Amino acid sequence: MMIATREVTYDIDGLSMVAHLARPDGEGPWPAVLLGHDGVGLDDYQRHRADELAAHGYLALAMDYHGGEIFFGRPDAMLARCLPLLADGERMQAIGRAALDVLLATPGVDPDRLAALGYGTGGRIVLELARTGVPFKAIAVVHPALPDANADDWIDVTSTFLLCTGSEDPLCTPEQVLTFGRALQAAGMDWRVNIYGGAKHAFWARPRNSDGSPATRASRTEATVPGVGYHPENSVRAWQAVLDLFGETFQTLRERASLAE
Repeated sequence: MMIATREVTYDIDGLSMVAHLARPDGEGPWPAVLLGHDGVGLDDYQRHRADELAAHGYLALAMDYHGGEIFFGRPDAMLARCLPLLADGERMQAIGRAALDVLLATPGVDPDRLAALGYGTGGRIVLELARTGVPFKAIAVVHPALPDANADDWIDVTSTFLLCTGSEDPLCTPEQVLTFGRALQAAGMDWRVNIYGGAKHAFWARPRNSDGSPATRASRTEATVPGVGYHPENSVRAWQAVLDLFGETFQTLRERASLAE
């Protein structure tokens, strides 16, 4: 499927954000996906994921919450930006809502077929949006920064959840993910968990050089943060799980709409 892409700028949190919009060729209406990048920033990985979603028939917006800045190789600067965000639910909700408004205002979007995908801090942002009542039909989060596991926060949420992490992730452990999943279950949610054996935090992120460029096998650099590492096989598996969730969700919606006609 042919796709079209463009940058979209908008202001929130005192910054000018530069998001990446990808859409299928045609008028739609298309199911829509809001994508939240991890703490490093909106880089080529998330842009390419938005492009791949568009190639599968989704209108996708990869939000920005760093004002265009990339913190690769600067973990202290990344934490200085992300930790205050993670401590302020209303601020995360405002950042996510601004990006969602851009997505919903895009011609061709179907507001009744809405999904979210988030990595790390971006996963927490989309979860905060869901908690405020945004009607996502499906939410996939990969090693998210999880909120407290409180079932009461999710009783009125209607999403299907996919929670992914690595078995060796020290920042989003399998135990934390399962604890959060049990809270979703207590709230009556449809949820699933994928634990990827041998995978660390950010297992989807290909190695890069100190300047952020892709590393060749010979010049491959080590992660600058302990507990972070690339796992090529599980990167592919996690992405396929996201596509399966969205495909299953929107196929079910189409079947229900057909039966109602």
